[in-house]
Amino acid sequence: MLILSWNLLKRAGAGTDDIRRLVETHHPDLVLLQEATKGIDRLPELLGGHYVREVMPGGHDGPAAWSKSPFTTETISLPIAGRLDIPVPVFRSVAPRVALVVRFREMDIANVHLDHGQRANRRQLRHLLECCPGIEMVIGDYNALGPTSLEGFSDVGPRCPTHVAYGVIPVRLDRCLLRGGRVTKSTALARGLSDHRPILIEFAV
Repeated sequence: MLILSWNLLKRAGAGTDDIRRLVETHHPDLVLLQEATKGIDRLPELLGGHYVREVMPGGHDGPAAWSKSPFTTETISLPIAGRLDIPVPVFRSVAPRVALVVRFREMDIANVHLDHGQRANRRQLRHLLECCPGIEMVIGDYNALGPTSLEGFSDVGPRCPTHVAYGVIPVRLDRCLLRGGRVTKSTALARGLSDHRPILIEFAV
């Protein structure tokens, strides 16, 4: 199975034509997007297949999924930062977030865009597993500095930076934790119009 994950950078970033080019080049079985806006809803017109998008509470964008094969989804609300959990960077606002759990080929895959707070994003991962203990993959924009871990999962995402904060600081924000399976490819592609690099994960279930 080949999965593509990409944070699009809302309206200012990558669009449906950029996603289509990646799909036609790499032929992923499942595409997971973060910061997908209403304009991305045109994707089935270009590629056919099946598509779902959720919106973050109080926002205009959110996680989305596309595949040529059918799938089902579940939306999980994630806890926001507490008073003592300082976001990074500190002036960023903290808002409610959701994860899109995709049931695809009898596998539960969570598409996430986690909080900037470094305690909050790890707490959100734990909460996600408490709500959906059968999840086998968590992939997307973790907004995490330093290592992240879940019991029984391996970090199989590409080890290179996938984002350049403020255009200066390279950081590895886009990650993948996998439980079970054998990874045969893990790579980051050119970022294109987004400020994040897409990541490709290929694995044998």
